[in-house]
Amino acid sequence: MRHILTFISLSILTFASYAEKSWPNRSSEPVKIIVTFTPGGAPDILARILAEHWQKDLNNQVIVENKPGAGGNIGTELTAKAQPNGHTLVIGTVGTLTINPFLYKNLNYDPRKDLESITFLASTPNVLVLNKHVPATDAKSLIALAKSKPHDLSYSSSGIGTSIHLSGELFQQLTKTKIKHIPYKGRAQAMPDLLGGRVQMSFDNLASALPLIRSGDLKAIGVTSMQRSIHAPDIPTLSESGVPGLKNFQVTSWFSLNGPAGMNKADVQKIALETKRILNLPEVRERLSAIGLEANPQGPEALNQLIQQDSKRWSKLIEDTGIKAE
Repeated sequence: MRHILTFISLSILTFASYAEKSWPNRSSEPVKIIVTFTPGGAPDILARILAEHWQKDLNNQVIVENKPGAGGNIGTELTAKAQPNGHTLVIGTVGTLTINPFLYKNLNYDPRKDLESITFLASTPNVLVLNKHVPATDAKSLIALAKSKPHDLSYSSSGIGTSIHLSGELFQQLTKTKIKHIPYKGRAQAMPDLLGGRVQMSFDNLASALPLIRSGDLKAIGVTSMQRSIHAPDIPTLSESGVPGLKNFQVTSWFSLNGPAGMNKADVQKIALETKRILNLPEVRERLSAIGLEANPQGPEALNQLIQQDSKRWSKLIEDTGIKAE
């Protein structure tokens, strides 16, 4: 009997030890999702959807922290240096994972070595939008206006090295125009100046810009995908504008979930599966679709392939244009 009781006690201790280490660790700190940009954009929306459902379904406190600055590097570095227990996660972006490593000389993290790929989340094309008073109605008239006034027009971005910034650089390269880049700390700071006319244009995420386009506060010129978005089929693509240089213009903003390197593989798989479950809920897919986000949750392998593919693409553009982080 004593042996049986000893076995049962050891089994309980073993199970308790496993439960203690399994994600989320309820005796540890809350699960924190870091968003590397200001509130209101697509990364913030995704983080808050995950936090809402994880907190309810997993009975664990989940908080969202916005840590903007340096093109997303500040929040990403905080994640890279955190304990790899799954309680500090970050919404990765095409900028922080595939652009910034080639843009910043003294980057304090390496996405390939210091971050754990958990899952792809969703994607959205960017959309070229204008202040509603700019006298252009399509890509051709905008290009003509820009060429008639070199450096007179300006475009805003949520930071140097973001996909919004590089969309503008690529647009200038392909159309041979000269448009001034005005970087901001985040979208929340950039949008008031665009709406007020202090800058004339931007390549915003379609998911973020749609409400302002639908209200008539911004003028949509074209999306940066090769096909029209199912979420905004009335907006043409830049590739169909009839401008030869824009024939193959394509830039997609995508978002992922990452953690510090060295995370337990079982935790990575559990977080990826929990994320997939949430993003496949009909009400969540409907909510994301309404703002132009296409959910496509995949595991770490697919995310690693995407990071490798886009790293090659953006490193070439950065080299060709000589873009440098200030």
